[in-house]
Amino acid sequence: MQNTYSAKDRKYLKALGARVRELRKAAGYSQEDLALEIGLDRTYMGGVERGERNVAVLNLRKIAAGLGISVGDLFVPPAKTSK
Repeated sequence: MQNTYSAKDRKYLKALGARVRELRKAAGYSQEDLALEIGLDRTYMGGVERGERNVAVLNLRKIAAGLGISVGDLFVPPAKTSK
């Protein structure tokens, strides 16, 4: 059975996935390395980063802990600096 999320929901999941990818890369992890570190499957992490997964709260906690950040930081984009 395929999930039928609204366009708004899909956009939100994609934004979250992009943020996870950004933070993972900034921390110097490959998808596989982070997945191994936090006990999740690499393919699951790929689905999260592509916005294909509606991530469970406990998995968000694992991802944040693995990156050394708070769960809230997954949802807050970095502040833009003015030039």
